[in-house]
Amino acid sequence: MGFEQIDSTNVADVGGKGVHLGELSRIDGIRVPDGFCVTTDAFQRVVAEVPSIDAQLDLLSRVEPDDRAAIRTLSADVRRAVEGAAMPGDLAAAIGESVARLGEHASYAVRSSATAEDLPTASFAGQQDSYLNIVGLAEILRHVRRCWASLFTERAVIYRRRNGFDHRKVRMAVVVQRMVFPDAAGILFTADPVTSNRKVATVEAGWGLGEALVSGLLSGDVYTVRDDRVVTATVATKPRFVRASPGGGTQDAPVEPQRQTRPALTDAQVVRLVRLGRRIEAHFGRPQDIEWCLAGDEFHIVQSRPITTLFPVPHTDDQENHLYVSVGHQQMMTDAMKPLGLSLWQLTTPRPMHEAGGRLFVDVAPILATAAGRAYMIGTLGKSDPLIRDALQTVVDRGDFLRSLPDEESGEKSGPAPAGDAPAPIETDPAVVTQLIRRSEASVATLRREIQDLSGPALLDFILADIAELKRILFDPRSTQVIMAGMEAAWWLNDHLETWLGEKNAADALTQSVPHNVTSEMGLALLDVADTIRPHADVVAFLQRVVDEGRDGDGFLDELAALPGGRDTRDAIRGYLDKYGMRCAGEIDITRTRWSEHPATLVPSILGNIRNFEPGAGRRRFEQGLQESRRKEQELLTRLRALPDGERKAEETKRMIDRVRTFAGYREYPKYGMVSRYFAYKQALLREADRLVRSGVLRETDDIFFLRFEELHEVVRTNDVDAALILERREAFRSYEALTPPRVLTSDGETITGRYRRDDAPAGALVGLPVSAGTVEGRARVITDMAQADLEAGDILVTAYTDPSWTPLFVAVAGLVTEVGGLMTHGAVIAREYGLPAVVGVERATRLIRDGQRIRVHGTDGYVEILA
Repeated sequence: MGFEQIDSTNVADVGGKGVHLGELSRIDGIRVPDGFCVTTDAFQRVVAEVPSIDAQLDLLSRVEPDDRAAIRTLSADVRRAVEGAAMPGDLAAAIGESVARLGEHASYAVRSSATAEDLPTASFAGQQDSYLNIVGLAEILRHVRRCWASLFTERAVIYRRRNGFDHRKVRMAVVVQRMVFPDAAGILFTADPVTSNRKVATVEAGWGLGEALVSGLLSGDVYTVRDDRVVTATVATKPRFVRASPGGGTQDAPVEPQRQTRPALTDAQVVRLVRLGRRIEAHFGRPQDIEWCLAGDEFHIVQSRPITTLFPVPHTDDQENHLYVSVGHQQMMTDAMKPLGLSLWQLTTPRPMHEAGGRLFVDVAPILATAAGRAYMIGTLGKSDPLIRDALQTVVDRGDFLRSLPDEESGEKSGPAPAGDAPAPIETDPAVVTQLIRRSEASVATLRREIQDLSGPALLDFILADIAELKRILFDPRSTQVIMAGMEAAWWLNDHLETWLGEKNAADALTQSVPHNVTSEMGLALLDVADTIRPHADVVAFLQRVVDEGRDGDGFLDELAALPGGRDTRDAIRGYLDKYGMRCAGEIDITRTRWSEHPATLVPSILGNIRNFEPGAGRRRFEQGLQESRRKEQELLTRLRALPDGERKAEETKRMIDRVRTFAGYREYPKYGMVSRYFAYKQALLREADRLVRSGVLRETDDIFFLRFEELHEVVRTNDVDAALILERREAFRSYEALTPPRVLTSDGETITGRYRRDDAPAGALVGLPVSAGTVEGRARVITDMAQADLEAGDILVTAYTDPSWTPLFVAVAGLVTEVGGLMTHGAVIAREYGLPAVVGVERATRLIRDGQRIRVHGTDGYVEILA
């Protein structure tokens, strides 16, 4: 197929590279060297005749992606077989005709183009081979076979195995394209590859052919361009370049001394190239990674692929500047969410939110437009997450991105007035908390009773109405007062006791074993479940098999009844699930699998508790925390009384200690109530999904997870669904899962990375936010899935983030390190409750700390040392 025959519908025929070249050749003003594609039909026809190819691909599909030695051997066998395949006469003749049309004595680039290559959500760049300056039909045919074989290079096989691409479903086309012999060549990124800023383009340029620059073997000049102006230019020393060899192929050669430090492009050429790049970007509808050549004064484009590593930007219809703060970093849930989860959360929250990459963001630009708003927002987030505070301050300090308005003109509330030293206007009375909890429990019980028999549109109408009840309870002013009273008392204690006594983070020890903390109670209750199971060896062995076999669902619970002690075990686990089974990792997303739906998730934690603790550990743990808190209280009050005006200081402090212990535990309860309601919604919606599957409207029950709530409402009403939309969203979600969301993102696409502005940590230490005082040394266990946790007493948990579902692991560890978190987020609250030294917000902790390394966590000063 000639380039002129190819468009975006031909990816199955000519692969990603071929399609992009066909599309590029259609763009007005873009020069693409002439060429054609040998289609995937030719590849399939030839490879099908290779002896034993099916058996070889079977072996390759079964090998583990980390078994490099086996992949190296097997992939080499496949490549040799394909390179040795016979080329059918009619195929060789067809290729010969196309070569003759373009010039049989000309030089050609022969380039691989796989059907899974350079998709919008996955970049296969550099995984298959390309060959330059190939002369003569016989050599072109030989290199076509080599391109086919390069589908099975070691790196390509590993990438496909790790990313779920089937070796049999990825096919290879080959691009044959007339060579350009350039003066200079390189790469153009139409978005900044470092900051992701969509308005900044980056150009890399070097002498000769661009292969060495593209592959990273040589460094070139680097230019950044914004608004048709070269903003920065770094001219590299370029001692060598790649050029065409007279007999075919390429060779490395020295650059003349006077040209080594000369720019490969003028500023005018750089700007002209970026304009061409913007035209290409507009055609494809997303930022591009473009390979270019300059011959004479003409730019030729030889490749363009999407930049797959950029985090998407929330869509807006205006031209205003927006500054987005990640919701997930506040909620301890930075994973991608499915559309039903996103839409239900947005129905729950009072603040408008924006979606991008399966995550939610709040636009804080209107708040930051005023001095009062800046003080409130940066101050509030600064207490929670210093990295977000620093990122926001960075944007504010630039002075050219955010509007600046008088306080009264912003149209946004800047937030509540600072409380200062005055306590919140609510009495320190435990009955206030118990009354709020009882009210929530009664409301959830009513919901469960009333939703049970509903179906069809009436069910969706009921859930929509009940969300109003959920919001009434979540944002009850009395509930907010209780939470703020606990937080303000903790801040008061930390500030005043550090001033008066030099005692850092004093509230940490004082808030151990507080009443009404439903999340910490959940961790201790699983110790009680372990107590029930521990005496029964057959049950313990059975549960170990459940883990080893990777059992799903809850069927194993019924099997327990046949074992001695099995009924008691089953009842203990089900009793635990009755109270806590609505929880799971990422629980703010209604679509996530709950513990009640997959109880085996808890079994590793139960077995760890059986191994690591003696009977009665839950009660002892709570009592020890309570005694430690009382001991610390008496110590502080005694020290205060010895100070000038000590009786007054001790009396004020005692009032605040009583206040923080009365109210601090309640902070975890509203989310528990919310997640309880979410699970009731989910169970009812899945019953409705089953009905839609039985009636043929949906293919799978989890199709509903890829519809927004209002779309699902319409599907239920009409019994009609857009199946293509569900498939498209499934694919989009898979791509979002691979992305890491930024804490702060501008509407230009720039990710703003905050920094800890401190120099008090030892050299080499990993800096974070201190959230639970104390120092502990132990073995790091880097865990990304609590169901895979295998912990021993004294281990230190290192993970990306923790939400309440991680609490059962906290009882077994001696310390905590997370990449995401703040002073009042879940991990911090429960670490203080359990007396665990903890540092959160440690950037890239799960990559910088290796599983099994010995580390020291400084929970008082906020850093982690890697010891061995």
